[in-house]
Amino acid sequence: MKSQNSLEKRSLRGKTVVVTGGTSGVGRAAVEAFAFEGCNIVIAARGQEALDETLKICKDLGVNAIAVSTDVSKAEEVDYLLKAAVQEFGRIDIWVNNAGVMASGKFEEIPMELHEQVVKTNLFGYMHGAYSVLPLFKEQNEGILINNVSIGGFMPAPYSAVYSATKFGIRGMMECLHGEISDYPDIHIANLYPQIQRSTGNMHSAKFSGLDFKIPPFASDPRDTADKIVQLAKEPQKDLFPDFKSRALVNLYEMFPKVIINTASAGMRLMMKLKNAPPDSGNVLEPSSEPHRIYGETILPVPGKKTKIALVAGLGLGLAFMLLKSRKSHQDIYLDD
Repeated sequence: MKSQNSLEKRSLRGKTVVVTGGTSGVGRAAVEAFAFEGCNIVIAARGQEALDETLKICKDLGVNAIAVSTDVSKAEEVDYLLKAAVQEFGRIDIWVNNAGVMASGKFEEIPMELHEQVVKTNLFGYMHGAYSVLPLFKEQNEGILINNVSIGGFMPAPYSAVYSATKFGIRGMMECLHGEISDYPDIHIANLYPQIQRSTGNMHSAKFSGLDFKIPPFASDPRDTADKIVQLAKEPQKDLFPDFKSRALVNLYEMFPKVIINTASAGMRLMMKLKNAPPDSGNVLEPSSEPHRIYGETILPVPGKKTKIALVAGLGLGLAFMLLKSRKSHQDIYLDD
């Protein structure tokens, strides 16, 4: 693995970057991060007001940028996005598939229209991005497609069945596309698997069945996740977990899948009863409302560095305890036999 100093020396200045879902959360953080690198920026999202705000940030940072109103669930709009980027800057070097929506609640209580739109935005949206940009990369003989997938590509999000299906689907699609570009040494597909973010994503998501929740304190900083997206642009790799927490959560689920999903689902059911909030379609069917920013609201104040270390240590001890308990149970069963 390259050192941080080595990565910093790899200049992206003058490279053209397209970021979908680039007006809030991790997307806006990524736009800012690439702007600080001196890239040409193409911001894509549905809401014009948020696009104008984010475009102004880029202009204030002194970089060339355009904003293109785009619904990634529509192939023709993604194709137009690509053409607008090429017309303005002549080429595309990096394409970041980031736009996504989420609907949480009891599967049968979420309207089918929302379920279908989650599939269209998340799975079809990433498909449309890849379908449009990979032929251009092949013409150029180079390019990097970065997919912000989430750990949902490895483990389900409780009471978010269709969202989970789209994330598993994105991961599967990109696994196959890796093989298709394997004879192009300078074309890369890089997948990022972050955990829940301290971004506006949760504030904008659809919630049903009484759900109304804020971001947990262990959520990751979207600016840190954006930095990992920039890292993938400088040093592409097939799969990347941006922090220890993301990798640990997936490892924990792989060892105790039933315990993890059942426990998390029980917690969500309790939250439904306690909150009993009205249904909220969020940004699934229409552009995100205010606030258009990077950070969302957390349940508790964001923990400091020492608290984070203690939480990670606690998670490690809990993982070790569950592993030992699981081994002991297997040994007891073996002895009984």
